[in-house]
Amino acid sequence: MSQQSPQAEFDIRPLPGPLGAEVIGPDLSQPLSEAGFIRLHRAHLDHHVLVFRDQHALTPQQQVALSARFGPLQRHVLKQFALPEHPEVLVVSNIVEDGKPVGLGDAGHFWHSDLSYKPRPSLGSFLHAQELPAEGGDTLFANQHLAYDTLPAKLKQAVAGRRAEHWYLKRYAELQQRSPWRPDLTPQQIAEVPPAVHPVVRTHPENGRPALFVSEHFTTRVLELPPEDSDELLEALFLHSTQPEFVYRHRWRAGDLVFWDNRSVQHLATGCPAHQRRRLNRTTIEGDVPA
Repeated sequence: MSQQSPQAEFDIRPLPGPLGAEVIGPDLSQPLSEAGFIRLHRAHLDHHVLVFRDQHALTPQQQVALSARFGPLQRHVLKQFALPEHPEVLVVSNIVEDGKPVGLGDAGHFWHSDLSYKPRPSLGSFLHAQELPAEGGDTLFANQHLAYDTLPAKLKQAVAGRRAEHWYLKRYAELQQRSPWRPDLTPQQIAEVPPAVHPVVRTHPENGRPALFVSEHFTTRVLELPPEDSDELLEALFLHSTQPEFVYRHRWRAGDLVFWDNRSVQHLATGCPAHQRRRLNRTTIEGDVPA
């Protein structure tokens, strides 16, 4: 009998609540075997959020290599917050050095799915803790399959076949007023993020399940509805989709790596005191055109 590669031998322990699992055992600074990767991929589809503890040895280069096994990587439009040596890595940080922010400090201020404003939104994102605050800094994840499954009949009927616009700039000016981390965009950057239109309910391309696909951060309007009706429908969906019973709260520990499915969940950063340093590295994998 052939011996299984050590990097295929790990435990997947579902977390209590509506989503999420902890993956016990793998050292992701070492390449996963093909069998290990297949198990990880399956777990990602089943649980939507995977938590890997104690990944202290993982380098940005290794994070990029692991992420790229799932698909092509996407670069954030704020390229000034990417690692110079690894431009696929976005620095998420509230740290200011020499009067300048080292990363995007208010990332995740509103509920959203990463890069939903792109024609091909993100499949998933890896976020690796580098420096954590002593208090605060949690991330919330909301299961959008459950959100759709539990929609009242009237709302299900209202969203059937509907499409909505997503726009990166929807709340950009508001975020600029709140914090020092949002630079003015150049004309070239603005041209990179025109509005995109996607189904209000998307079908996950791998698990086949429907999920709500709107967010308070990026969704501007439902097409072919009067503005007042669109606003009313979106507000109802925003409130419904992030109810506590759909949410897993991740409390970060040193060395944590979290991998979530942007086709299945929305997420929100809860914030931390301004004097508490926080820094994480994010990679984002390109997904499909939502259907």
